[in-house]
Amino acid sequence: MLQLSSPYYRPFLKWAGGKSKLIEQYIPHFPQSFTNYYEPFLGGGAVFFYFCNVKPDANKVISDINPELINTYCCIKNNVEPLIELLNTHQEQHDKDYYYRMRSHFQGSDIERAARFIYLNKTCFNGLYRENSQGRFNVPMGKYKNPTICNSDLLRSVSLALQSAEVSLKPYSDIKAKNEQDFVYFDPPYYPLSSTSNFTTYSRYIFKETEQIKLRDTFAKLASRGVKVMLSNSDCALVRELYADFNIYEISAARAINSKAEKRGKITELLITSY
Repeated sequence: MLQLSSPYYRPFLKWAGGKSKLIEQYIPHFPQSFTNYYEPFLGGGAVFFYFCNVKPDANKVISDINPELINTYCCIKNNVEPLIELLNTHQEQHDKDYYYRMRSHFQGSDIERAARFIYLNKTCFNGLYRENSQGRFNVPMGKYKNPTICNSDLLRSVSLALQSAEVSLKPYSDIKAKNEQDFVYFDPPYYPLSSTSNFTTYSRYIFKETEQIKLRDTFAKLASRGVKVMLSNSDCALVRELYADFNIYEISAARAINSKAEKRGKITELLITSY
C-alpha cells in the first residue's frame, strides 16, 4: 500500500482554466456539509484535490469525457511506479525532435499513453490541451529550458489521493447525484467572450451554446432534487441569463492563455450556486 507522511494533495497537470489560483475565492461559497462529491469536468482537478485535503472522508466521484485524461488518472491510481519510470525516460530524452515525435505517436499501452500525456502537458505551450477534429493532440512545444517532466513525489501523493476516489470516463449527464447529501461542481469549457477567446475548448467535443443550455438544464434538475450544485463559467450575458434563477458571484481571475502579453491580465468570471 502506497503511503506518504501527511501529504498535501495538489494537481499534477498544468491545465488551461485550472482553478488552483481561484480556490481561496471559492472557499466561502462551498457548501458547509456534504457526503458525496462529484466533479464531472475533471481537467486538472484542483477542486477535487482541495477536498482531498479538507474533506478526506467524503466520497469522491470524478470523471471527464477526455479518454487520454482519464486513462492518465487511472494509471496514476493503479500503476504509478511504472509510470514514473517511463516519465524519467522522457525526461532524459526530451528535446525538440523528441517532442514532435512523441506528439505524433498516439498509440501504445495505457501506461505508455499516460506517460506521453504527462510529458506533452509539461513541455507543450502553456500546458494547453487541444485536439484537432480527429482527436489528435496538436499543441506546439513550449519554450522551457529545463521542464520538470517527472515529479515522483507529487505523482505518488496523487496516487494516494486517488485510492479513495471513483474515476470514470463518462459525460456530465451521467452523474448519479440524488439529494442534499450530494455536492456537484461543474467546470465546463467556458462560453467564449469573443470569436478568438475559445481556448478552453480542449478537445474535438465542441461545447457551444446548445451544450451550455443542456448543462443549465442538468444543473436545474439536480438543484430541484436538493443537490448542492456549483458551476464556474465566463462572465457574459448568456451565462448570466441562463442562471438568473440561481446565486451568481463574481470571481477575479487572470487571463493567462494568450500569445500576446498585452492581452493577459485580470478578468471577471462567474461562480454560480444552487444553495
